[in-house]
Amino acid sequence: MELHRETDADTWEVEALLDTCFAPGRTALSSYRLREDVAPARELCLVARGTAGEVAGAIRFWPVRVGAQDAMLLGPIAVHPTRQGEGLGAFLLQSGLDRAAVGGVERVLLVGDAPYYGRFGFRRLANVTMPPPTNPDRVLGIWDWAGVTGQVVRAKPR
Repeated sequence: MELHRETDADTWEVEALLDTCFAPGRTALSSYRLREDVAPARELCLVARGTAGEVAGAIRFWPVRVGAQDAMLLGPIAVHPTRQGEGLGAFLLQSGLDRAAVGGVERVLLVGDAPYYGRFGFRRLANVTMPPPTNPDRVLGIWDWAGVTGQVVRAKPR
């Protein structure tokens, strides 16, 4: 497995992977409204390629704001169905978080299942609100969320 930063050249393959892994209406989710016209944090976005060069998995991060604070919205994270169960999702997640920590990111949030993401240190963010119709129990964060409250909004458009 080869892991590298996502580049513009990877975009169409990563989008194809996301189409394979998620429902056709994935772009209608509220988290996608936060990504519109905002460039991803390319230094944190990763692509895993198999030995034949195929995209086996990918993870993306997007800048957002919560109240007056900057944060990174993690997602989507996807693993090709033929590679699921190999630990690649956990590897991508931990690798992305490691890069974020080294890069000085203070807080990361995502929308996901607490039992899965809790093992990486994510916890429910009771005072942070994603755009509807997001289930508040699925809004999770890691690192410095002390005193951070409010609605998650898009970072400045590119």
